[in-house]
Amino acid sequence: MPIIEITLAEGRSEDDLRRLMQDVHDTVHRSIGAPEASIRVLVRQIAPELWLAGGETLAERARR
Repeated sequence: MPIIEITLAEGRSEDDLRRLMQDVHDTVHRSIGAPEASIRVLVRQIAPELWLAGGETLAERARR
């Protein structure tokens, strides 16, 4: 059972996230032949204030 975990900063629309999950699901099915019912795609969203990259949070970077 493939389990794919994706971590993103919050801020994308529900439609964009749904499309991402479907595209990843379809790609896993095509690339390794996993049965569709066995594929799990998990999306974890992190608040920009809680994501530090290069010494500043994504929220700080967005404000610059």
